[in-house]
Amino acid sequence: MDWDRVIERNQAALIRIVAMLIAMVERGTGSMVVLLPPSLHREVSRMLLPVESAVRRLIAIAARGLKVKPTPVRPMPKGLVFAGKGGGQFSFQLFDTRQRFSRTHPRRAATTVIPRIHIFADSPLVPLFQPRQPVESPIPEPDETVAVIDANRLGRRLAAVRMALENLPQQARRLARWKARRIKMEKPAFLSPLRPGPPPGHRKEPIEEIDFVLRRCHALARDALYDDTS
Repeated sequence: MDWDRVIERNQAALIRIVAMLIAMVERGTGSMVVLLPPSLHREVSRMLLPVESAVRRLIAIAARGLKVKPTPVRPMPKGLVFAGKGGGQFSFQLFDTRQRFSRTHPRRAATTVIPRIHIFADSPLVPLFQPRQPVESPIPEPDETVAVIDANRLGRRLAAVRMALENLPQQARRLARWKARRIKMEKPAFLSPLRPGPPPGHRKEPIEEIDFVLRRCHALARDALYDDTS
């Protein structure tokens, strides 16, 4: 298989989709780090999840056959702290977030049941029945004026995925080093960057272009990882 052609074709498609998402954000707000209307935030977030999954699988394809030495883990110097909250450098997450299948829920404390006593008799102690008056609900305003959502995190995700696509060989080396470190661990939680089952953002019936790109990248990444371990 011509892996270079596969990477080039899917990389071009993903760059085009990411550029469209960034244009949607900038057209709705005028900048990248802003407050977004909830409807636009939901739409961009819905499309960004399968984009991230497809880019993650494209990186796995690009890292096929790479051999690198794991970088030594160095402890953080004492007294060093991170400044700000998520405002510094960002990097693209190379592995899928694992699903939790535990169905155990903490038990709720039993509430004390107080018996209800009804008295059906003429007595001044029995309150007269008064029907509840209907409450007039306010007329909902358009979605764009009701509330806005802080889109800083969404903007960082878009910037990270764009950076990963523009520096695919660098991300492939990152993934190769990540895998080398995991192999040397005593009991790693997982070794594959791809989680079992369908990828995040998978849709059973593909509708949009990103659905087809994700399905294609997922199948090719599984083949590439299988060739790496065989």
